[in-house]
Amino acid sequence: MNRVASLAANLGANLAARALLAVFWLLQWLPLPLLAPLGRALGRLLRLLGRSRRRVAETNVALCLPELDPAARAALVREHFEWLGRSLLERALLWYAPRERLERLIHVEGDIHLAERSERAVMWLVPHFLAVDAAGTATQLFQRKRVCNLYGTQSNPVLDAALKRGRERFGLAELFSRRESVRPMVRAIKRGQPYFNPSDMDFGLRDAAFVPFFGQPAATLLAPSRLARSLDMVVQPVVGELLPGGQGYRIRFLEPWTDWPSDDAEADAARMNRWIESEIRRCPAQYLWVHKRFKTRPPGAAPIY
Repeated sequence: MNRVASLAANLGANLAARALLAVFWLLQWLPLPLLAPLGRALGRLLRLLGRSRRRVAETNVALCLPELDPAARAALVREHFEWLGRSLLERALLWYAPRERLERLIHVEGDIHLAERSERAVMWLVPHFLAVDAAGTATQLFQRKRVCNLYGTQSNPVLDAALKRGRERFGLAELFSRRESVRPMVRAIKRGQPYFNPSDMDFGLRDAAFVPFFGQPAATLLAPSRLARSLDMVVQPVVGELLPGGQGYRIRFLEPWTDWPSDDAEADAARMNRWIESEIRRCPAQYLWVHKRFKTRPPGAAPIY
């Protein structure tokens, strides 16, 4: 009986996922000046209904930007959810819209062709701003090298397949699951593939250390520094930004770092966090504040969330 119930639940979840994907396929036909306000409305609804994630965002903003008064922090969280709603609905464009349309909507600044010229493999260091997926799409539209990336496997197989298919659909992305060995990805990097690396999330203390993030101890991966050093990689920061209204996305490929990696992975992690802090201050409402960045705590420290 339990097995039948489980199968029925899985079937229902898969049907719901397929219905959601059908809606996304329809949404991609809307002009962005119309899709954008729909996304903002979705974000306002998510803020009202998603009490736990709203509290996470409020806690993060209070910890990281204490110089803001309560009214300014509340306004920032409201704006963040509107951008978050946009980023969710606009996956419809990134997964389904024609290449020509995306090339018009994604505006690249800086040297996206570094990986094509470099004799050394390139690591794109990409913090989790809400246009991170648009940045990934840009690496497939505007340069010619095959890109490798780690991704988090989704619990629903229908959504997992759709995410993977959407991110690989232009033929220049190769995704590797975080649940599997990193060896295939390392081999891809050794073949010269650039590595798209969003590495600023709390993945626990495995290969990580507590280093400051806005003055708070944050479990921060040491793997980016160690990987870049062991494979002699060029590290180029990349930042994605959603533009107002129907203007699309700005993807900034910044100058490669000449002081990173060093022989001190923990110092490199702190250097990376300081850079991310500076980018957040530039565009505070679009950082992924709903992520539990301080979930992993130092020994003896009280939980934050």
